[in-house]
Amino acid sequence: MKNTKKLKLIKQEIKEKTLHKLEEALDISKKFASGNFDESLDVSIILGIDAKKSDQQIRGVTSLPKMPKKNVKIAVFADGDDIDKAKAAGAEVVGGDELIDSIKKGELNFDKCISTPKMMVKVSALGQILGPKGLMPNPKLGTVANDVATAIKNIKLGQVEYKTDKAGIIHVSIGKISFSKDELKKNIEFLVGEIKKKKPETSKGIFIKRFFINSTMGPGLQVDPTSVM
Repeated sequence: MKNTKKLKLIKQEIKEKTLHKLEEALDISKKFASGNFDESLDVSIILGIDAKKSDQQIRGVTSLPKMPKKNVKIAVFADGDDIDKAKAAGAEVVGGDELIDSIKKGELNFDKCISTPKMMVKVSALGQILGPKGLMPNPKLGTVANDVATAIKNIKLGQVEYKTDKAGIIHVSIGKISFSKDELKKNIEFLVGEIKKKKPETSKGIFIKRFFINSTMGPGLQVDPTSVM
């Protein structure tokens, strides 16, 4: 990183390895955010789990109290009446066998996939194509659903996905820096609450070990987990 004027100011104001209270960290993130665009605010949560064990991996989706609407192109695997329901709800790509065939040919002109449970028997054949791209419909993520209209609505409203990586860390974007401090605080507290509900029974000791926030172009700040919970 270039030793810019902004970086010098950050180094003057923020001491390395400082443990910040959540509200203080949010103030700093807002202070050093760029005025050129509306930065995202991201959180990184280091969990006390063994990510190598499948029963300790955490994954889910949630709708935060405040989220910007997302411009996502949604494909829905459906048949019968569900095709009309998906189109009415705003899905950009809808189909059954013909959609599956087009994907097999390499046509992936969408950002998210939803499937009815009935269609999953056929969609499962696309596992090697959709899986590596993180697009495979999954009941745990709300993307395998009988109510396709609600599933589409949730994604369009900014529903966020969270999961542990290979090191047992969850990385999530929880909003925009233009949100009020109270809105960002509520989003973070809500997300932490959802993650805590998924603590594996086999995970012992401290569950949330370390917690960080940073805006897109701002400094990474370590936050005292007790100020979040």
